[in-house]
Amino acid sequence: MSERQPILRVDDLRVDFLMPGSGFLRPPVPLHVVNGVSFELFEGETLGLVGESGCGKTTLGRALLRLGNGRVSGKIEFDGQELSTLSNGEFRPLRSQMQMMFQDPFGSLNPRLTVGQMLSEVLLVHRVARGAEARRRIHELLDVVGLSREYYNRYPHEFSGGQRQRIGIARALALNPKLIVCDEPVSALDVSIQSQIINLLKDLQRDFALTYLFIAHDLSVVEYISDRVAVMYLGEIVEIAEADELYRNPAHPYTRALLSAVPSPEPGARKERILLHGDQPGPMQVPPGCGFHPRCPSARPECALRRPPLQPLAGRPLHLVSCLLYEEERSMNEEKA
Repeated sequence: MSERQPILRVDDLRVDFLMPGSGFLRPPVPLHVVNGVSFELFEGETLGLVGESGCGKTTLGRALLRLGNGRVSGKIEFDGQELSTLSNGEFRPLRSQMQMMFQDPFGSLNPRLTVGQMLSEVLLVHRVARGAEARRRIHELLDVVGLSREYYNRYPHEFSGGQRQRIGIARALALNPKLIVCDEPVSALDVSIQSQIINLLKDLQRDFALTYLFIAHDLSVVEYISDRVAVMYLGEIVEIAEADELYRNPAHPYTRALLSAVPSPEPGARKERILLHGDQPGPMQVPPGCGFHPRCPSARPECALRRPPLQPLAGRPLHLVSCLLYEEERSMNEEKA
């Protein structure tokens, strides 16, 4: 993994929103939704991003594609090019290489346009094709995502949820992108349809050398499709590792609690459930030190005083965790070395 060149490199990414002050003439209050996120995404891989609702997953994905309206700082480098320094005009050619699949397959489609009109619009705006050539290209896209060419003149309300999501996939593929941010693309679908869409995404990744950032709640789906998994809590990535490693040996207390809630497929099998006290605080109530310490069953007094960095575990350079519980182990190994 480390020998490959990352197609996306994110360093200390922060996304803030300004909320109105609580009183007359009070200054706006910054809302820290994404708080210092750093990671790399390698060409051809799928990085799963999981966490509770409100932890900043979708905001992070939209910030990478410059689709949000928050105040973004930090470094985003795509295919060797720094994005934060580009104007809208300079960024436009790169937009075709970075696409997004949305959670709601109906809300993301224009109800007034047919499938052909929606996909033609994408090709026309980016000057890829028009007229008969655009129609031929759209027919190819429909074939690729498993839809009939007869659907060309149909409207979104005439399709099922799974078919609408296939249209969304076709739209994302229309410009031959390198990176697709999948924002919970199967959470609104029936379980049987979820498996079809997931398998379609895997086939498309193989056939078109796609790279995915896959945002989801369902940890079983994430395990199936991901090469690596990042766990997000309160705007920060608290653990990131290869999927097999993270599911077998979760290190962060929050990751352990999440995985303990996943039902076992084995009949009669029982798992020890780790129950967390309280709810995830909002971005305006971020506690000092480690953001997870008020709910952590292993918290120490120093956890409330210092924010732990995201660092590799001892002997496992590809398994990074943000937790003070492992600093003593890391320091002892460094002294022995």
